[in-house]
Amino acid sequence: MEISKTTIGIAAGVAGTLFLGYCIYFDHKRRKDPDFKKKLRERRKATKAVSTAGGPRTTMPNMADHEEVQDFSSREIQMGEALISSGDIENGVEHLANAVIVCNQPAQLLQVLQQTLPAQVFTLLINRMRQ
Repeated sequence: MEISKTTIGIAAGVAGTLFLGYCIYFDHKRRKDPDFKKKLRERRKATKAVSTAGGPRTTMPNMADHEEVQDFSSREIQMGEALISSGDIENGVEHLANAVIVCNQPAQLLQVLQQTLPAQVFTLLINRMRQ
């Protein structure tokens, strides 16, 4: 028993129509849900809040307090490394630059970062610090 091309075409057309109907039905059901608009507004508000947080991202420590400077530097290094490893290189470089700027021994920190970071990322860090 051989299946003809016409039969396959008809079956594909019917399957496509059923899938499209399925999508339309559940989209209609989702939109009629009373919480849909509320959830959509909350999601848009959260996205907007994240995107408009472009002000000063990091508050610099009191440079007279040695312990506060060390804590800040450690946090910035950890945050920078975490962001770079997750793929957010630009923000990671910004945090690493903050750490180098407030560090007591920036030359030593730069040597360590040069050995541990990929060359492109280290170049971005140097360029970021020049700005």
